[in-house]
Amino acid sequence: MGVTTAQERAEAVRLRARFLEAGAENVDCAILQPAETLLDLYGEDIRARTYVTHDPARGEVMLRPDFTVPVVQMHMETGAAPSRYTYAGEVFRRQEEHPERAPEYFQVGFELFADDDPAQADAEVFALFAETLAPYRLRAVTGDIGILTAAVAGLETSERRRSALMRHIWRPRRFRALLDRYSGRSPVPPSRKALLAAENPMDTAAPAIGLRSETEVAARIAALREDAAEGPLCESQVALIDTLLAVRETCSFALEQLHDIAVDMPALLPAVDRFERRCEALTARGVDVAALEFEASYGRSSMEYYDGFVFGFVPTARPDLPPVATGGRYDALTERLGNGRAAPAVGGVIRPGLLLQTGERA
Repeated sequence: MGVTTAQERAEAVRLRARFLEAGAENVDCAILQPAETLLDLYGEDIRARTYVTHDPARGEVMLRPDFTVPVVQMHMETGAAPSRYTYAGEVFRRQEEHPERAPEYFQVGFELFADDDPAQADAEVFALFAETLAPYRLRAVTGDIGILTAAVAGLETSERRRSALMRHIWRPRRFRALLDRYSGRSPVPPSRKALLAAENPMDTAAPAIGLRSETEVAARIAALREDAAEGPLCESQVALIDTLLAVRETCSFALEQLHDIAVDMPALLPAVDRFERRCEALTARGVDVAALEFEASYGRSSMEYYDGFVFGFVPTARPDLPPVATGGRYDALTERLGNGRAAPAVGGVIRPGLLLQTGERA
């Protein structure tokens, strides 16, 4: 049996009431959002996932793809930490790759802005979601994007390569392709070899038909030559990143593995220490970290503004459904939207329609 809009709305109201009880302030955000902000944050790729249109007075606008960005903007203009917000409403996402999924659905969220103790804030939000969703047959999964970014930042390579890898952390296939190329695991395409070997590559180039100018193309060729001259990444460092990405254990065992990796990659130590403090804070709130799953790669393909702790709740009986709830820490987002002034934050969202589709409570 399908879930009706009325049922989904009623469930959204019920979930929001739970967050209000937890001390959150109810907020609302306009359905039409300025497209410029989101395009600046995520680039043109976001057009493939959102509904964008043109308004004669406001320019490009998009149907609200989520609440987090406008809530952060609101807080950065008016709020002071600690602040807790909740909201409920419809969001709109294009589903070209999954036409069976609804392009319009309800979202209920909770956002916490607190800069005194990130581990305690992470634990508060996760424990609240775990308690709210406890009656349902869901599997909790956690991760930490900050551990991978620390590993990339610690690579002994050029700033150009580190920046490229950082930019594509949330695009696993592109990240892997770059890592393989920089390490020499994948061969340089013959066309690129010929281009780099040419004394004056612009003299033999085909007529310009794209948007890039000749100057931009020449700069790109110069960057490729500089990269080729640098030589491959150290194989042992690449192997450590491979080992890191393969960590998939309960939090307790994952922490042991990460400490072992950090022996050979000291750049990881601050991020691993944050993970350990988070585990202690979760334990203090009654979360069994010895049974809580941790995946080092979790959240990399669907949570691109999260830069630290991430979590999700997956329906065990309905593997065909996306996660019922997702969340995490997004400090970097607040800094970008605050023009350099950060307001450390962590939050999450629940999709009430998916929650109803999971079936009876456990």
